[in-house]
Amino acid sequence: MNPPVCRHLRTKKMFIPFQNDSAPGVAEEISGQHPHFWCNRTLTEVGQDDQPVDPCRCREPRACFED
Repeated sequence: MNPPVCRHLRTKKMFIPFQNDSAPGVAEEISGQHPHFWCNRTLTEVGQDDQPVDPCRCREPRACFED
């Protein structure tokens, strides 16, 4: 089982209703099909620690991670 991804990580696929049924996995996101991620706290492509956000990076022990 993969460790949890930060609750503040967002991707545009979360907001497309007809794609919500397919419930993308992290592997699908990493593969590049939906590469645009942002932090919901900073509203940019970098987290509160000024580092890029994506499903691989937004996990523990990152300082700004929240479960």
